[in-house]
Amino acid sequence: MVSNSSNKSLGQAKSVEVGAKIYKVRGIRGAISVPENSAEAIYAATQELLLRIFEENQLNYDDIGSIFFTTTRDLDAGFPAFAARKLGLTDIALMCGHEMEVPGALPRTLRVLLHVNTTKSGAELRHVYLGDAVTLRPDKTSSTEKI
Repeated sequence: MVSNSSNKSLGQAKSVEVGAKIYKVRGIRGAISVPENSAEAIYAATQELLLRIFEENQLNYDDIGSIFFTTTRDLDAGFPAFAARKLGLTDIALMCGHEMEVPGALPRTLRVLLHVNTTKSGAELRHVYLGDAVTLRPDKTSSTEKI
């Protein structure tokens, strides 16, 4: 195992105790296919995906530490973070980037990684994949219907 300069294991989960509850930072993944490269389509897909993730994981905005969005390079008409801010996520660190270009990759796909403060185990979290994006991680998703 790799260790840092203070000899603590980097492989151990870090946690913070608040009252009687122990919170850990965990990641929730999601993805959605976007029908076209327009700002409106990107914003609508972003909001649909975020709302579904919040619903399925019973999240409050205060649970979120940061959100990282990526899009395939064929989606460049708008920033997913703009759509997130329209949902009221104004005090959360948001960042956007592009995915690697891999031959045969699913086109017009928006992906998200939310860093959440939670008492839930990793196994209790629900990752959300919508539309054609269900093919990306059928082993990890609880949302298998196509939109």
